[in-house]
Amino acid sequence: MAADPPRVRVGTAAWSDHQDFYPKGLKPGDRIAYYAQQFSVVEVNSSYYHIMPERNYRLWVEKTPDDFIFNVKAYGVLTGHKRDQEATPEIFDAFRASYLPLREAGKLGAVLFQFPPWFDDSETNRERIAWCAEQMADDPILVEFRHRSWLTPPRQESTLDFLRALRLSYVTVDAPQVGAGTAPLVPAVTNASLAYLRMHGRNTGTWYKRVETTGERFNYLYNQDEIDELAAVAQQLTQQAREVHVIFNNNMQNYAVVNARMMVDALGLGDSWHPGPRQGSLGI
Repeated sequence: MAADPPRVRVGTAAWSDHQDFYPKGLKPGDRIAYYAQQFSVVEVNSSYYHIMPERNYRLWVEKTPDDFIFNVKAYGVLTGHKRDQEATPEIFDAFRASYLPLREAGKLGAVLFQFPPWFDDSETNRERIAWCAEQMADDPILVEFRHRSWLTPPRQESTLDFLRALRLSYVTVDAPQVGAGTAPLVPAVTNASLAYLRMHGRNTGTWYKRVETTGERFNYLYNQDEIDELAAVAQQLTQQAREVHVIFNNNMQNYAVVNARMMVDALGLGDSWHPGPRQGSLGI
């Protein structure tokens, strides 16, 4: 019996801000339902700033289709972003308990551990990743690196093998190439169950800028040639993974949703951006 073709989901990081995307007058609490009519996956980014109440996740489960998937960004204390707070097993437990409704409903894709730009490739930091994986028990984990030392040619394979040994999914990143605190685009799959492609835009002028909103940092609209280039990366990932998530984090104005629509078209996933029923053969 032939294996099912790879499933490709396209969406955005967060859903609350997209300007000119939601109908006027739509209540903020109803935005996730509208978003889920258009896309089949989203990242919960508010979970990075604080541990969300379980009731929030329960409401999101109720307002989205059965086939909709949430990826949850790990609380910043757990990834070392908040240097004045220590990650403890108790904080991990509280974080994992918060999104229990997603797990129970079968709507949890994975948990994204995006490590900070100063988190370089060292034995101590490898031990930190392994400890995080242990604390997260059986939840699928995504690992995104910011510091480029993890992916320089001499250490790249060691990094990918390290993630494979822990059964963690590596995040392929497209980001401004400026300094040590930005990872190069290295397409790879370290866990066949899920591959991840995450786009931050290519605005080199704002990447390290102190900004009032995250949208200012990710102020970049990909053009058609760039979308086609990234679609080819997504197609490459489908050769090794059963599911691929393509996520746009360029959340200035409506850039992320515009580029997500362009990616759907570039991948040939249909003549509209409504996810509809499970995709048939993707032709990739």
